[in-house]
Amino acid sequence: MPNNKSPLKTSLKLGLVILVFLQYAVWGAYLISIGRYLAIAGLGSQIKWFFAANGAVSLFMPALIGLVADRYIQGQRLLSLCHALAGIFMLSAGLYCLKSTQVEFGPLYTLYVLSIVFFMPTVALVNSVSYSIITRAGGDPVRDYPPIRLFGTVGFICSMLAVNWISINGVRMQESCTQLILSGALSIVLCLYALTLPECPVRGGKSVSEAFGIKAFSLFKQGRMAVFLVFAILMGSALQITNGYANTFLGSFSNNPALADTFAVKNSNALLSLSQISETLCFLLVPFCMKRLGVKKVLLMSMTAWVLRFGLFGLGSPDMPGVLLFILSCILYGIAFDFYNIAGSLYVEQNADKSIRASAQGLFMMMSNGFGATIGMICAGSVMDHYVFKAAVPDWSSAWYVFAVYMLLVTILFAIVFKDSPSEKKP
Repeated sequence: MPNNKSPLKTSLKLGLVILVFLQYAVWGAYLISIGRYLAIAGLGSQIKWFFAANGAVSLFMPALIGLVADRYIQGQRLLSLCHALAGIFMLSAGLYCLKSTQVEFGPLYTLYVLSIVFFMPTVALVNSVSYSIITRAGGDPVRDYPPIRLFGTVGFICSMLAVNWISINGVRMQESCTQLILSGALSIVLCLYALTLPECPVRGGKSVSEAFGIKAFSLFKQGRMAVFLVFAILMGSALQITNGYANTFLGSFSNNPALADTFAVKNSNALLSLSQISETLCFLLVPFCMKRLGVKKVLLMSMTAWVLRFGLFGLGSPDMPGVLLFILSCILYGIAFDFYNIAGSLYVEQNADKSIRASAQGLFMMMSNGFGATIGMICAGSVMDHYVFKAAVPDWSSAWYVFAVYMLLVTILFAIVFKDSPSEKKP
């Protein structure tokens, strides 16, 4: 019988667990709650630009930093450098807000974007560093990394809960710029920790065109793949909307004395952490559903879940029984997010030529998390401006219904236009 036991030492596994835990704790400290703070600071209409920056930076920085790691600087050292710069800029953003009586968009956004420029590449860099360390230790990344990566989501959730529960001078971190200071501090910790990791030697070999996945654009010549990539943009447009506005939405109920003290309003980060818990659990359902339903039906399940997620936010309220609709929306996030990302990635893996599979995965992420998320947040921001931030009377429900209708149209169009191949119906 084959020996499936990993040869990795427990100390090495623990070291990588700490690495991914810190990596995602940096992100979880602000990603879900920064919108609420910006609204309190009078910058609610600018939330879209903060989240659009994530997508715009993802278009080029991960590939550029990956190229540097392959050719010039050992991965663990480059990871340390990126987190040092990301942490310094995020700390500066938090301290600027802390010392300012009136927070201005320009200085805060500049510092935030500079931090994001160096943070976003570390998401992929942590993966490549982990793969390198596992491989050099005689392990198998496909077998050994997924259970380690699970602790990244745990780190994200722990940060969310810390930001939810910790108060400084009577103000919870989810409503304060101290969340940025926490994120920056965690980046500095990770900067130092990365220097203790085993060496990840440079490999060389990748050209600029390979690093940026230029060859993968040939996939647009294939009819079905071109259709899929267009829908990747349309689907990607929904990915960051609730990250940007759900916490702000729940915080808006604090203006109603009858609802201000409800759990969903006072502990919105804790409530929304159910989305990340659901994401972790639904990860396990994807192989089961893919085997029995095929790519198209799994993607349609994801799209339907997005329709319901938005619609339930529009229908729900912080008191009983309306809060149950918020909870259901958070549970559906796992299906909405995991089924799209994993099924989409598998579809690309099945249909791209072996010589460009890695570049094809990069192209898929560029279409969805790059172009899609950037365009989606800018458009979503315009919807929010119309119904909420620049409206005489804020109407959050109508804004959520607009997003639900958008995803419903995308779902119907996908069901009509996208065709399964026989191999994808029963993978």
